[in-house]
Amino acid sequence: MSGFIEWGALAQVMVAGLVVGAGIPALFALGLRLLSAPGAPDGAASDGAAVRPGLARRAGALVCFAVVVGAVVAGIAFLVSGGH
Repeated sequence: MSGFIEWGALAQVMVAGLVVGAGIPALFALGLRLLSAPGAPDGAASDGAAVRPGLARRAGALVCFAVVVGAVVAGIAFLVSGGH
């Protein structure tokens, strides 16, 4: 410990804040982006027919959403258990 600041603890809090505060929402946004149809900004073709993303994009979006849901469930479980 140097002075009043514990630099190791501060770094841990900063990394956790970046991962949870920015990483999880960014992963959710990536999942939404993967679900949008490529080349169609609103998800529809010019003739009005729905355009679906490919199987790989849907699988990637599913993985992103699964990680986000897992993080939320883990956070709730951590809080319910007393937060220790």
